[in-house]
Amino acid sequence: MTYATDERTQRAIEQFRGFDVDTQLALLWYGYLDLKEQLDSETNQPSVQDTAAALYDQIRALPQEQQLQAQRDIATGGNTDISRAYNALHSSPKIELWLRLARGMESGEIIQVPSEYELPQETKSFVDTVKGLDFSQRIDFTRSIVLEWGAK
Repeated sequence: MTYATDERTQRAIEQFRGFDVDTQLALLWYGYLDLKEQLDSETNQPSVQDTAAALYDQIRALPQEQQLQAQRDIATGGNTDISRAYNALHSSPKIELWLRLARGMESGEIIQVPSEYELPQETKSFVDTVKGLDFSQRIDFTRSIVLEWGAK
């Protein structure tokens, strides 16, 4: 399901899909950092929060390398319990999970992008494209990406 309807956002989605999974996860993280002051969880319903919290808690309980692998599996549609559980979620809990994961990275509960990590040079055009999007387009971009992830 794609929420992005304008050409610039669609182009960003296509560019994003061309990157390897670790670059995609890093870009999602940096996008969160760039927008976090403007973000409010759109998922204030207790059932949405509970559903996302349950999957978040499963990921948080894993050793750090397995936390990263769980995120990779979700992003690549791996055939794992966590990826299948993610796939079974409706859209709002999926978004809530990624917000929780980002906050968990900030707090140190979830494995973080290494401080010395640098985005590959080929992401520069993508980053410029995304920075040219307004807030609602960036949210639509992110929503489109995280909703297509999960076990296939």
